[in-house]
Amino acid sequence: MTLKLHNGSIIDIFSADTETTLALPYVESGISAGFPSPALDFVDLTIDLNRHLIKNPSATFYGRVKGDSLKNAGIHNGDLLIIDRSLEPKNGKIAVCYIDGEFTAKRVQISKNEILLVPENESYQPIRVTKENNFLIWGIVTHVIKDV
Repeated sequence: MTLKLHNGSIIDIFSADTETTLALPYVESGISAGFPSPALDFVDLTIDLNRHLIKNPSATFYGRVKGDSLKNAGIHNGDLLIIDRSLEPKNGKIAVCYIDGEFTAKRVQISKNEILLVPENESYQPIRVTKENNFLIWGIVTHVIKDV
């Protein structure tokens, strides 16, 4: 069962239920965006998205995006983020961060002397993390699930 752990103005955080499986039809050869393929009549492989998308079940959470600060990275309002808390933060990765009592998702720029939380939207300014901030890189975004 998925539980809502945080209801925020920028992102909602949910636990990931990895105890269930759901075998979905899978076309291993890919799906043509041009002419239809007769191979679709012979689909017999399956994929379990829990096993495919979640590498570290006990450290994985979902986050529902609120807002447009990551739109230039292809992440939009309502998208579902898969967040892995066991991954080491790396420069340039999109991370869910906890800063001064609020969660936010931004691209992290980590240098020897500073951390910047960089939006992917020119309407927003980067957030410079200082020692006065209550700050934690909470997890790294591994996948984005879009509702099209």
